[in-house]
Amino acid sequence: MARIRVLVVDDHRIFAESLAAALAAEPDVDVAAAGSGPAALRALERATAEGRPYDVLLVDAELGGLTTGGGSGAPAISLPRQEEPGAVDGIALVAGVREARPAVRSVVLAEKDDPRRAARALQAGASGWVAKDCSLQRLLTVIRGVLRGETHLPPALLTGVLRELTATRKHRTESEQLVESLTPREREVLRCMVAGLGRKAVAERLFLSPHTVRTHMQNVLGKLGVHSTLAAVALARRAGVGPAEPATVRLAGDVVERGSQLA
Repeated sequence: MARIRVLVVDDHRIFAESLAAALAAEPDVDVAAAGSGPAALRALERATAEGRPYDVLLVDAELGGLTTGGGSGAPAISLPRQEEPGAVDGIALVAGVREARPAVRSVVLAEKDDPRRAARALQAGASGWVAKDCSLQRLLTVIRGVLRGETHLPPALLTGVLRELTATRKHRTESEQLVESLTPREREVLRCMVAGLGRKAVAERLFLSPHTVRTHMQNVLGKLGVHSTLAAVALARRAGVGPAEPATVRLAGDVVERGSQLA
């Protein structure tokens, strides 16, 4: 019998341990629990190194304590910034795991149905969204289903999630059209802005004067119809614009990476 390896990630210890114990009673399920995002990342890396990777990640939608890596033994998995300032949730973990461990299927456990956040979870790479108070049999159905390539959502959420996904696609298309209106040089400046470079750093990077960079930045904001660098960066990310690659300089045969400092 093929065994399913499941990792429960929830910072509510009693819930995580209770769910893990219930799943462990199944003859074909091996399960472990992690109490934070960093702990989950370490567990995923350790299991992969041992040749026993996890198949399914069950992650709390309201998971707290996420970091972008670092620390002893922490894997180099990049967690994206939260879309909402101050928001801390498990969706960032889902996105990071999807990028670094694409074979792992993620299912988000939620205390309440929320079409907007469920849509975000699917966009981040989740294969399912289920209520925390669902039955064990329902959860097992979802676990086995996502391993067959299925996507699972509560029926009551379907219409709302489809509406959110359609709206997101519309906003992305509009953002792409705005970015396409920029000149090649303005797009370079925008990518530097996405990378977090300030005016002085952009000038050094593109071999331009600070005054010229200021003009380009003003043009970018005007063409995108926004009033701040943060808004421009958010729109650029919706359009799929990535950050400029780190600049490198060669000194005495050594390559030194030039960091993306803020001016």
